[in-house]
Amino acid sequence: MSTLDRPRLKSIPSAPTGPRSAKQGGPRPAVGASKGVAEGVPIAVRPDPHAATPPRPNGRFPVAWLRICAPRPAAPTATSRCLCGRDRSAVGHGKVLALIADHENHRDACPLRAPQEGRAAA
Repeated sequence: MSTLDRPRLKSIPSAPTGPRSAKQGGPRPAVGASKGVAEGVPIAVRPDPHAATPPRPNGRFPVAWLRICAPRPAAPTATSRCLCGRDRSAVGHGKVLALIADHENHRDACPLRAPQEGRAAA
């Protein structure tokens, strides 16, 4: 079959006739220069939500959190979390009230908040 008998295919490009040098890229930004970001993309670095909270000026910092969500038509929900590893949740009026009381009791019994006595303190 000769080249004249074959149909010409659109997807096959013609081969280059000789060697060519590659195109050079544009100038690179200097160190610290703005790299340019898409519009609407925040460039500020946000704090890590999983990082420990820094102490306040008085030396205290949060250890336990109680989050309560009570939308009008739905049942209320609550979560109780502590840095000691305690993580509990409740759904419904009675269970949420019980979790609030349990969270208050944990505040007094938490090993991170309760002062240690004797040899364990040393």
